[in-house]
Amino acid sequence: MPTLRWLTRDEDVRAAEKVPYRLLEEVPELGYGDRDTGNMLIQGDNLDALKALLPYYAGQVKCIYIDPPFNTGQAFEHYDDNLEHSIWLGMMVPRMRLIHELLAPGGTVAVHLDDEELAYFIVIMDEIFGRSNRVNLATFVQGAAVGHKSINPGLVTVTNYVLMYAKDKSEAWAPYRVFTGRERDKRYSSFIANYEEPYHAWRLVPLTRAFAANAGMKVTQQKKALGDEYEEALNGFVIENSHRVVQPVSPDYNAVGQETRDMIDLSLREPDRIFLQERENHPDIYLQNGKRWLFYRGKLKEIDGQLIAGEPLTNLWGDLRSNNLHNEGQVKFPKSKKPEALVKRVFELFSKPGDLVLDSFLGSGTTAAVAHKMNRRWIGIERGDHAVTHCVPRIQKVAEGENGGISKAVNWQGGGGFRFYRLGSPVFTEEGQIQPDIRFPTLAAHIWFAETGQPWSEPQPLSPFLGAQDGRGLALLYNGILGDKSVSGGNVLTRKTLATIRQAMGEFSGPLTIYGERTALSEATLKAENIEFKQTPYDVKARK
Repeated sequence: MPTLRWLTRDEDVRAAEKVPYRLLEEVPELGYGDRDTGNMLIQGDNLDALKALLPYYAGQVKCIYIDPPFNTGQAFEHYDDNLEHSIWLGMMVPRMRLIHELLAPGGTVAVHLDDEELAYFIVIMDEIFGRSNRVNLATFVQGAAVGHKSINPGLVTVTNYVLMYAKDKSEAWAPYRVFTGRERDKRYSSFIANYEEPYHAWRLVPLTRAFAANAGMKVTQQKKALGDEYEEALNGFVIENSHRVVQPVSPDYNAVGQETRDMIDLSLREPDRIFLQERENHPDIYLQNGKRWLFYRGKLKEIDGQLIAGEPLTNLWGDLRSNNLHNEGQVKFPKSKKPEALVKRVFELFSKPGDLVLDSFLGSGTTAAVAHKMNRRWIGIERGDHAVTHCVPRIQKVAEGENGGISKAVNWQGGGGFRFYRLGSPVFTEEGQIQPDIRFPTLAAHIWFAETGQPWSEPQPLSPFLGAQDGRGLALLYNGILGDKSVSGGNVLTRKTLATIRQAMGEFSGPLTIYGERTALSEATLKAENIEFKQTPYDVKARK
């Protein structure tokens, strides 16, 4: 597979490994609402923050949407969007490697870019995720060729792109079906005038005549009366009466079953009669004179709470214009804000309510706002001051029931909350030693992740037995977890502390790895007890 080379590639590829694990320190006064929803707003460099999340969320995130700087040479107030190519690539590679680790097996990442770095980035993503896991490239129409854009000669750029990759298509990965609205299909131009009567007595009339008759008018009178509003009113009438609006079509005779063929033949012999083929788990078939009646109701989908004509979503997203975008979220973020409807579409495609989603370039907080309104659990990371000045107030307003953006489409009524965190000191010193003030749950999470590659779920109450994975138990004696910090006490493996660990193991009786300050048990005893002892801090590694 082709790989991309640039000046600092070798260093950039290994950059994520060199990033220290940092603590996440909560700032309670910046959190809001119900803090136990699992939502997290993190202020700090996203490379450090993504690494800090690994021990807790590796393999857990269902959908990640990011909108990194486009590297367009435009200097935005809140983003450095003028990075040289190799620097931009060096910024993205380690972050995408950590994102790959955070994604669940059935997870998806969507990256919003323009064409400046798109070609380079696809090669990088093919390398990190695998070309077979590339899902699609959607073209997002974000504007029109008007205003200052239309002055210069040449092509006018009105699009950018959303590049999508699955963590692993061979696992339990599958997108959800999403529909978009479309114009009324005018081929459905017939109307069943007497629908209330038995089907064999049904009579078709032109749709426009039925619409006019419903208003007690002739077609010409109604068109004149409604003027420019005629089509909109007719569309409403069609949707309201979709069970009566039909299009007679000739079926593909060779593509239908024998029973349907027989009925087609019969209807051709008796052209004035309507025939019905009733079917289980499929729409019934009505035939007259060899033609099947297709009902408009079969084209309707519920989109954003409204029943409208819908079609499956394609990779051309031209229906999400950025009109009135500056008012969304009630925060100012010139030229960098993305419409809530765009993020909503990504989450509809690749997640469901209750799933965990993430954005490590949170910007003005759009992704967190959308996730909150769509009842997804979310993690948002933003390095700048606007994590406090923009994101916090925006999500506060969402929790209070803010009604902009997608609120009406998802019937958002308010609720929920979040915790606010800043990055703290590294868990390990530069020499690889454990920081002296690290708490037991923090070290336990890192040891569990280093041993298993999986995030650790903190049990209540805490005990020195961390759990079992793949038939092997894991325990930690640290920081007085047993309430005894004496030389022969809680941080040292003795027969007494071992008995406490065994008691906490429950029904598990397999081999055991125990981390502790030292062991008072002999090698023979450890072997007899089926124990592998590892000494803190020397045997504690940052990752597996």
